[in-house]
Amino acid sequence: MPVRSKRYTQARQLVDRMKTYSVEEGIDILKKFPSAKFNETVEMHLKLGIDPAKSDQQVRGTVSLPHGTGKEIRVLVFARGEQAEAAKSAGADFVGSDELVQQIQSGWTDFDVAIATPDMMRDIGKLGKVLGPRGLMPSPKAGTVTTDVVDAVKGFKAGRIEVKNDKTGNLHLPVGKKSFEPQKLLENFVSALNQINRMKPSGSKGRFVQRAFITTTMGVGIKVEVSRETEK
Repeated sequence: MPVRSKRYTQARQLVDRMKTYSVEEGIDILKKFPSAKFNETVEMHLKLGIDPAKSDQQVRGTVSLPHGTGKEIRVLVFARGEQAEAAKSAGADFVGSDELVQQIQSGWTDFDVAIATPDMMRDIGKLGKVLGPRGLMPSPKAGTVTTDVVDAVKGFKAGRIEVKNDKTGNLHLPVGKKSFEPQKLLENFVSALNQINRMKPSGSKGRFVQRAFITTTMGVGIKVEVSRETEK
C-alpha cells in the first residue's frame, strides 16, 4: 500500500466516500483541505457515457471559463504575413512559421497552446510525434486550426481550454485555483459542465455525464451531484 502524506490523510478525513455532495458542498470541503506550498489547481473529473473505442463517440472541443483558470497561458501561433502580425497584436507569446517548426523538432515545447492557420498545417504535420503525445497538436475540432487567430489567441489567454476524453472515457480539466472565491469556482464548474453536456456525441446513449468529482492537485476526490447543476 502506498504511504500517504499527512496532508492527504487530513484531507481524506474531511470526505465521506459513500456520500455524493452538492458542488457547493464539494467546494467548501476542498477549501478546507490542508494547504500545499503552492496555489493548487481545482480539477473537475468526469466519467462519460461513451465508448472511447468508437470514433463517433469521441469528445473533443474547447471550454471557456468565465473566471479563467488562474494560470498564465503561453500561446504559440504558427502563421505567416498578416496573420502572424495579427497574432502578435492579440497577445500571442510565440509567433512564427518555419523557424518554430525547426525549434520544436529540436525538442522545445515550452508553451501551453498551439494555434495554426490552415495553410500552415502541411508544414507542421511533421510535428505530430512531438506535439501529439503532449496534447499540443493544432486541431480544427479544438478550435486551434483557424483563420481567426485574434479570437483564438484572446480566447485561450482569457481562459478557454481544450478538452478531450482519455482512453477510458474520462474527461479531466482545470476549473480554477484553490485561492479563487467559492462563487467563482462554482460558476466555472457549472459553466464548464454545461458546455461539456452540449458536446454529447450522437452515438452516446443514456446519461452522458455519469459521475463527477472535484478535487485539488494534492487533494482527495469529492463525488458531486451534477444533474441539477446544469443551466443553473
